[in-house]
Amino acid sequence: MTTLPSGFARARRWLRDHPLAFDATLAFCVLIAMICGSFADPGKGGHGPTFGTRTPEAFSVLLMVLAASALVLRRRHSMAVLAVTGGLTATEYIFMDPPAPVVMSTVIALYTVASRTDRPTTWRVGLLTMGILTMAAMVFGSTPWYSQENLGVFAWTGMASAAGDAVRSRRAFVDAIRERAERAERTREEEARRRVAEERLRIARDLHDVVAHHIALVNVQAGVAAHVMDKRPDQAKEALAHVRDASRSALNELRVTVGLLRQSGDPEAPTEPAPGLAVLDELVDTFRNAGLPVEVAGADRGPGLPAAVDLAAYRVIQEALTNVRKHAGAGARAEVSVVRVGTTAEITVLDNGRGSAAGRPGAESTPDGGGHGLLGMRERVTALGGALTAGPRYGGGFRVHAILPLEARTGEPEKPGPAAATGERR
Repeated sequence: MTTLPSGFARARRWLRDHPLAFDATLAFCVLIAMICGSFADPGKGGHGPTFGTRTPEAFSVLLMVLAASALVLRRRHSMAVLAVTGGLTATEYIFMDPPAPVVMSTVIALYTVASRTDRPTTWRVGLLTMGILTMAAMVFGSTPWYSQENLGVFAWTGMASAAGDAVRSRRAFVDAIRERAERAERTREEEARRRVAEERLRIARDLHDVVAHHIALVNVQAGVAAHVMDKRPDQAKEALAHVRDASRSALNELRVTVGLLRQSGDPEAPTEPAPGLAVLDELVDTFRNAGLPVEVAGADRGPGLPAAVDLAAYRVIQEALTNVRKHAGAGARAEVSVVRVGTTAEITVLDNGRGSAAGRPGAESTPDGGGHGLLGMRERVTALGGALTAGPRYGGGFRVHAILPLEARTGEPEKPGPAAATGERR
């Protein structure tokens, strides 16, 4: 069974969706009110109006019908409807005594104008309408100029202007709040998408660093084992042991990295600290076991190195040494240096290999979409507010130099330009 409030709500929604029908209904109600009011005699003795003592003239009925009919178009032509109703009201005051309440239609039209225009227009049109109708009622009516009927014209037209302006201001306020809420929602969604993209990029960098390093070592040791399997089985066993250790380390680091994607309350989430310069010797030993001579010229592991900077320095060294092992050629040697200079930490990886800059991953991307080594290092360093340069050395070899601020900041990774991607020095 349909309740009364729900029926009213449904009717209200229907009228809101059909404004012309609403205006026609309003015009009909105003016409009924004006006709009923025209049967009232204002009362000469000060005892209030009396009904049934007078009947409206045919001319007054015609004016009321015309004024009510004009209200049907009040939304589409608000100014024209106000002019028509105001003119019909002034005509009623001039030619009829006592006048019929045609002014009701003018009050509705003036409210519509005030609610759909700006405040200066409302003031100008409202004062003009109030002045014309009040003067017409005072000058051409038989009652004294200070009678309550004449003052009522002034009051009702003034309240119509004020009410329309208040409704317009409230609509503007609600629209502004809605617009700010929608803009905030869009901004929140864009911020969420940006954070998701940053997190995906960070995880992709970590996965690339882990996989590229350990798979390169596994590949080298497996090649050594296959080469010496028949003639030197002891050396082959040693190489396979290194393969086992490298694969185990890769699995452990992958487990730690992928574990970051778990829910915060998952008991299986890893709690091991991220690798840093504290395990630099172990990292260097893995490359030495793979046949790459690496010398640590300087390794500043002093206290106070931020965790993000510590991890970035470790990953830069890891990726740079992986590139040396893969692209520097046979007989290459590498040198690692970590030096703290003021408020920055400088990481340098040098090699004397014969590989060209174009052969380094990230110097020039390959057609299959590979080559993200140097690009990943650069993004990792710039995300902390540092700078990275990579390029061939004079006389042969390659140089990777990163400057990391000790007070790391979180920012969006900068996309390297063409000059930076080809190893131009800064």
